[in-house]
Amino acid sequence: MRGDTHAGFGGRVRETGRLKDRDRALARPYDKAIVLCVDEKSQVQALDRTAPILPLRPGIPEKQTHDYVRHGTTTLFAALEVATGKVTDACYPRHRNEEFLKFLKQVAKAYPRVKLHIVVDNYATHKHDNVTKWLAKNQRITLHFTPTSGSWLNMVEIFFGIITRQAIRRGTFTSVKDLIGAIEIFIDGWNERCEPFVWTKTADQLIPHATRSHTTSIARH
Repeated sequence: MRGDTHAGFGGRVRETGRLKDRDRALARPYDKAIVLCVDEKSQVQALDRTAPILPLRPGIPEKQTHDYVRHGTTTLFAALEVATGKVTDACYPRHRNEEFLKFLKQVAKAYPRVKLHIVVDNYATHKHDNVTKWLAKNQRITLHFTPTSGSWLNMVEIFFGIITRQAIRRGTFTSVKDLIGAIEIFIDGWNERCEPFVWTKTADQLIPHATRSHTTSIARH
């Protein structure tokens, strides 16, 4: 398998190396290669509010009812291109290795004949044998895994936060199809005006905080 497969926080030195590997992939992209941040946002709910959202007014905050009808869920897969901010997306009913591999093939098709460096988290689905075998046959694609409990290092999480606040959480959806349509409309608009996210901290600045030893105080009672 082409990928960074080091263990988790059991070894601080290895975690340091992986942070630096992530930093090299994101801050200084490989020559003539595309760097993508990939993840899935599972259990996105199609919620139909029992009353419309009341808009923001002077002196009165926006209000929405807590009562809703749930019409099902979808899983949003997204690949954020680091250099441009462009997003490739797909929605599937589940988030097993089959769906992840299907999305990887979609991403590979969207970026033909170029090396791809893909940042993902340590979710077991991303390391499944089916994925490993496919990567072995597609040598131009390399996976880079974020440290355990370090999925926040994956830039696509920033995009998930934005689409959740602006398109999903405040929406009213009468079906999963309606929800997926809203997601697609938002991403189409996003790609028309997208700009890259920029890290304000380097790996060297983050490592002391990620590897800081934690001491437990013992108090007598």
